[in-house]
Amino acid sequence: MILLQTLSTDSLAVADGLAMGATKDNIGLLDLLIKGGYMMVPLYLLFILAIFIFVERLITLNKASKTSSYLMDQVKVLVQSGQTEKAKILCAGEHTPVANMIAKGIERIGSPLKNIEVAIENVGKIEIYKLEKNLNLLATVSGAAPMIGFLGTVAGMIQAFIAIAQEEGMVSPKLLSEGIYEAMITTAAGLVVGIIAYLGYNFLVSKVSKLVHNMEYTSIEFIDLLQDK
Repeated sequence: MILLQTLSTDSLAVADGLAMGATKDNIGLLDLLIKGGYMMVPLYLLFILAIFIFVERLITLNKASKTSSYLMDQVKVLVQSGQTEKAKILCAGEHTPVANMIAKGIERIGSPLKNIEVAIENVGKIEIYKLEKNLNLLATVSGAAPMIGFLGTVAGMIQAFIAIAQEEGMVSPKLLSEGIYEAMITTAAGLVVGIIAYLGYNFLVSKVSKLVHNMEYTSIEFIDLLQDK
């Protein structure tokens, strides 16, 4: 009976010790980010920049894509009936790349068809430039973040090995493992930022491509309208 009580007491003591050790070794996400060191600062900034660009571009592209599906039909009726001023006012009220291109074409009605095509094309180039604003910067973030993270890991590993070299006697495995995992934090953070920026970039590029296709289709439709007029 005494032996069983002793074993039970020892088991509880071991369990308590393991629980305390697990609690002590349990590291939260915030602690990991802090342990990443000074190289985490540029990664934080790149993450904020990537999110800002993505949200700003997403709002802009959503606004640009809100061209009325009946715009071209209404423009056709007005142009064919000679009401070009009303057609321009209609386009001006849309505030979209497609409407701006059509408005420029309406302004040039009466000029040679080739000149109208060039005018529409020039407006289209300007609108595409506006749509693609800061996308290159987002692509840069997607490539730079992992490299900065890797640089932080290399710097952290160097510091860890310097600390190990300065230790006298047998090196503690805990010291070695802590130095390595702290150095690896920046690589993980850099990859996370890079992946988020990369996915955001490709999503926005797909939306821009869709808008450009719509602009090209509408411009062709408008030129066909003038040819049939």
